Order: sequence, then C-alpha cells, then structure tokens
Amino acid sequence: MAVAVRMPKMSDTMTEGVIAEWLKKVGDKVKSGDIIAEVETDKATMELENYEDGTLLHIGAEKGAAVPIDGIIAIVGEPGEDFSALLKDEAPAAPASPKVEEVVEPSAAAPAPVAEAKPAVDVSNIKAVAVRMPKMSDTMTEGVIAGWLKKVGDKVKAGDILAEVETDKATMELDNYEDGTLLYIGAEKGQAVPIDGIIAIIGEEGANYQAILDAEGGTAKPAETVKTEPVAEAASSNAAPAVAVAPVSGTISDGDSRIKASPLAKALAKEKGFDISNITGSGENGRVVKSDIDNFKGGTAPAKTESKVVATPVSAPSGVESFEEIGLTQMRKAIARSLADSQTTAVDFSLTMEINMDKSIEARGVMNEASPTKISFNDMVLKACGVALKKHPNVNSSWRGDVIRKNSHVHIGMAVAIPDGLIVPVIRFADTLPLSVLAATTKDLGGKAKSGKLQPADWEGNTFTVSNLGMFGIEQFNSIINNPKNESCILSVGGIKETVAVKNGTFYATNIMKVTLTCDHRVVDGASGAAFLVTLKELLEQPYKLLV
Repeated sequence: MAVAVRMPKMSDTMTEGVIAEWLKKVGDKVKSGDIIAEVETDKATMELENYEDGTLLHIGAEKGAAVPIDGIIAIVGEPGEDFSALLKDEAPAAPASPKVEEVVEPSAAAPAPVAEAKPAVDVSNIKAVAVRMPKMSDTMTEGVIAGWLKKVGDKVKAGDILAEVETDKATMELDNYEDGTLLYIGAEKGQAVPIDGIIAIIGEEGANYQAILDAEGGTAKPAETVKTEPVAEAASSNAAPAVAVAPVSGTISDGDSRIKASPLAKALAKEKGFDISNITGSGENGRVVKSDIDNFKGGTAPAKTESKVVATPVSAPSGVESFEEIGLTQMRKAIARSLADSQTTAVDFSLTMEINMDKSIEARGVMNEASPTKISFNDMVLKACGVALKKHPNVNSSWRGDVIRKNSHVHIGMAVAIPDGLIVPVIRFADTLPLSVLAATTKDLGGKAKSGKLQPADWEGNTFTVSNLGMFGIEQFNSIINNPKNESCILSVGGIKETVAVKNGTFYATNIMKVTLTCDHRVVDGASGAAFLVTLKELLEQPYKLLV
C-alpha cells in the first residue's frame, strides 16, 4: 500500500522546508532508514529519513522547492501501484523557480486583458532556474548584496561562491547549487533583496528566462544595462517635462542628458541631499553606484536658500550647520526590530547587587599562571552565571505564550560590540566548561564576531545573556532583554571599582563590582531573580566554588 512521505517539523520555528537535494530518484528501491533527501530548514540543512520499504513512486517537490509542514514530499509503495488518491487534495509545493505563466506575444490591436489569468507553463521546460535570497538567520528579512564574485556570462558550477551577502548578523557567502551559465543578475552591489527574492538566474546559454521574471512581475534586464525612463513617456504624461541636466566632468550620460546611476544610488543621493551630477561614478561606464554615494565627501548647496540682508551688523557666532545621515545596515535594522519587540512584549524589572571581587582578583592571578588561555573577569562571570543558572532553572526559562519553557541546558549569549552594532554569540553548555576552555571559547567567538566570520549556529539558541561594559569604566547600567522568545533575563556587568568600605568601625580598601539583572516578570519573579543574584555573588566572592 502506497504511503506519503511528508515534510517533518525539524525545528521549533520551522514552517516549511526546502528540498536542497534528492539522494534517490523515482523507481529506486528504498528501505526504512534510507536518507532520501536533504532538506534546508530555517536553522540548517538536514537529512530526510525514509520509514517505509518499497519503491519511490513519486517525487512531489523538485530540488529547491519549498514544502509546508506536513506537505507531501514523496510517495513510497509497490511498483505500478495507483497513488492518485493520496495526491487528490494535496496543494502543490512552491517550486524553486516560481510557477511561471505562458508567455504570449501581445497583439497591438487586441492586448491581453490584465485580469485574465494565463495558463501555467511546465517549469521543467524552462532550462534556467532562479537563485533566490536564502534565509541565513532566524531574524533575517532581507539581504544586501555586498559584492558579486561572478558576472553575467560566467560559467558556474554547484559549490561556487556567487556573491557575498550582508545579513543582519554578518556578511556571508552565497553558494551556487546549479551548473550552467550566469544569465541574469537581479540585484546590484549594495541593493537589498527580500527573502526568496530573485538574485540571479542560471541556466543554459540562450535559455529563455523571461517567464521566470514575468511571474515575479518583473522583466529581464541584463546586469550591465541601466534602467532608463523613455523620453516619450515623459512627454506624453500630463506632468511638466523634466529639465535636461547637462553632463558634468566625471559623469557619463545615457546618450541624452540623464545621468547614469543605480536606483539605490539615486535614492541615497536624494536622501542625503547630494546633487548626483556632481558625483563621479565608479561603476560600469561611469555609472554612479552606492559606494560612490557613501564615499562622496563634497558638499552641495542647499536646494533653496534665502539670504537675508542684515541692516545693522551685529556680532554673531560663525559656523556652518551640517549633518550626515547614515543608512541602516542589516544588523542595525535587526537590532532595532529585536529590541522594539522586547520592549513591547516583555514586562521587565531590574535588580542590582554589589559583589566583592577581592578574592576573584586574587584567584584569577593564580589561575592564569597555569591556564593555557588567559582568563578574564568576564570569563569568571560567565562561568558563575552558568553554575547559578543550573541552581535556578526558573531564571533559565522563557515565555512561550501559553507555556513557560524551562531549559535544562545552559547556553549563555555574550554581547559583543562590533562597528556595525551588537551581536550575541552563544557559549553552549557554559556551566560544564572548565574556565580555561570557556576562556578559549569566548576569545574564539569574539574574534569571529569582530571579523564577521560567525555562522548561524554561533548566535542561535541562547537561554540567558551577559552584557559587560566594565572595560569602558561603566559602573552600572540596565540592559534590554536580548530575545524574549528564548530567554527571560539578561545580566548587566559594570566595572570593578576600588573603593573604601567600613567594618567594625575600621575603614579599608576593597574592590566592588555592580551587576544588574533585568527580568521578564511574566517568567521570573523578584524573589527568583534575587536568589539567582545571591548565588552569583557567593560564587564570585568564593571563586574556588567555580572549580568544583
């Protein structure tokens, strides 16, 4: 009896899976336990295991197609068996190349009505496939093309790196999965492309890929050509005709009076108040691109300034008012979204405690004499948090709507400042790591974060976060909970400050560090948060307890 192989839910946030590769084909004999395909989820590419003995009768989703959870991926049964009943009410999988519409040459006398649907064309007849923007992190909504490593006309193979993509976490390489020729590039360097948007098209030389673009509502445009607005169109409109702009030195015109510039460059120039005709283009044929706008140092005269004649000279401060508007990076956009979400969902409160660090300072000096990797105070705080979280699992929890998830594992996020913003690599099973190993791990993750080499697995899965600004001389501060969906608390660590204390009427010098725990009150009550801080204080004031 034929059975359907359905898309399993391979992660808690997965809504669909993309067929990355088929390892079996229709007609192959398969057994329970065989790996029949690789599936790309929102977290990673994973193997799809078969649980039936028989023959692979049907493949319901081609390579690159997206299949929703529980959607039919394949059918296994006896050779010649009728399986049509299984497919009767099944919605088709979203193809890797979009479902395309039949390309019909419009007649000048009788144009095709816009509202009339056109019959779909079999995708297999189009000898080209679309390369789409993948989801490279759990918070990514779009990617920016940081640079192309291939150009239109290049021969490419599966495994080649096509481009570099700036996500909200890091700049990552875009792998190619098709052999063929790069026929079309749909996004210039610096342009943002939404998830699943077409970045490029790969296929056989001369393949008609127009239908793929038509299905997206676009038209084919070679990467090296510039989109221009026809003069006739402007003349026929009711709007006043545009005034011609004479070409200036360093700028190439389109053969008439318009300036060559990418749409993104035009938008940025307008946003920053630059006269784009004054900017020298570094792109193809002198075309102005995003980097030219970013690097432009010259000023522009205000669009309309009115000079006022002062009747009586007066003494007034002199100077020029100026400002610079900097476009948001993908990382900065993600930070804004995440923190805004935190502030609108979590009901937070803060608890602050002073910790005497005298014995930790002494213990660190002794440990660093034996440790292969230098142990920092931040490493000691991370280790202490890991141990304390195991003793207080309520703090190692998160709000999940109708349930509270209490984690038995401890994955601590470590906030790292980089030029583009803030990223939080995750130290997994932090409570189990010896201090020397934890120190090596934090240094490795910190280095990757600052060089942009972190991978998605490095920043996902945190159950608690530590943010330390002590090295900047900050004594005390409050943090915003990093990701309320994964955690309920974040610890803010201030600097160690030498101060004067009194005991039994005697003054003495000591070293104090202030920590502030921000808690989501939906999960952690004041008493639970305070108990966690008491344990943390005990561990750092008696650091030998971190070693047992």
